[in-house]
Amino acid sequence: QVQLVESGGGLVQAGGSLRLSCAASGRTASTRAMAWFRQAPGKEREFVAAISWTGITSYYIDSVKDRFTISRDNAKNTVYLQMNSLKPEDTAVYYCAASIGYYYTPALFSPNFWGQGTQVTVSS
Repeated sequence: QVQLVESGGGLVQAGGSLRLSCAASGRTASTRAMAWFRQAPGKEREFVAAISWTGITSYYIDSVKDRFTISRDNAKNTVYLQMNSLKPEDTAVYYCAASIGYYYTPALFSPNFWGQGTQVTVSS
């Protein structure tokens, strides 16, 4: 119904930047809030950031709040995660998620669709 494809991951040095993209296709009109999650080896998948369907409001976990920016371009059906001042602890597979609901806070965001993930590796 909805397909999500992430891109933009790679290997960067600590302090560097990456911009992740999530391109949505299919029945994109049914999606509202969008979010980024990440999962490091041996760890649970964690919520990173989310954005409302309007793109006006967003939510970040504390560890990335001053460094990451989530944005969206609904005309392009694309969500971005600008990642600055990257740290080794940011290393993970980053997943894009879409919800048919409007909630974008981590307690209420309910993903209906997932991307395959893109690897982000931060070296020091």
